Amino acid sequence: MNKLPRIQRVHSKWNKTRILLVKKGLKNYVPDTRKLSRATLETMLNLYQMVYVKPDHGTYGKGVMRVEKELTNQGVRYAYQAGETRRGFTTLDSLYASLQSKKTKRIYLIQKGIHLLKYNKRRFDIRIMVQINPQGRWESTAWIGRVAAPRKIVTNYHSGGTPTAVETLLKHYMSPSDIKAFHQKLNRLGVDTARQFARKYPRVKEIGLDIALDRKFHPWILEVNTKPDPYIFRKLKDKSIARKVYRYAKAYGGV
Repeated sequence: MNKLPRIQRVHSKWNKTRILLVKKGLKNYVPDTRKLSRATLETMLNLYQMVYVKPDHGTYGKGVMRVEKELTNQGVRYAYQAGETRRGFTTLDSLYASLQSKKTKRIYLIQKGIHLLKYNKRRFDIRIMVQINPQGRWESTAWIGRVAAPRKIVTNYHSGGTPTAVETLLKHYMSPSDIKAFHQKLNRLGVDTARQFARKYPRVKEIGLDIALDRKFHPWILEVNTKPDPYIFRKLKDKSIARKVYRYAKAYGGV
């Protein structure tokens, strides 16, 4: 029996972001992302008022912090949230010092914050699964929504997020026909992203795109996961979706 070639995994979020930015057709879907320093923190907060800080290497939303700059009657104030804990600061220096004390990895990134759409007052994003199909072509095989737990800033299932059908999440924002068209748009975005990754890493066989929707329904690629967990799709009512994901993954050695 022939052994399947080992699948490539790309762990650095910074490297994955750079891969996306090379492709002109993908740049508009990538939030401004830089390496964290005091200078980039100041610049990004001045530009966007809300940003996310996260480790370059990491999974399940661990180490992610939401940082904000606010103009109050008392002047400029800063705050960040890690987990369910929120802390406030009166100066950028004190904010940065506290962020530094929270860091568990050497390199952290800072990313433009996207104000996520909400479902029952809880933030949600979308995971798109893209896989090499048995014919050797990239195919977007599944999508699922992830609803953040109350008071949480991340939507990951392992951090308390609730897997939910995307149609359920979007029905308050779009008509059924608009949801269908939007699904097709995200499927194309998923395949384009996978092809771009395969140019640099030809042994990548699957990716999971984490997509944020802003208030204008523009999709933003928050992250590309080259080792996406297929288990979450078992939570969907339509069990044929998970069966397809697992069938494809088994064919290329992903499970």
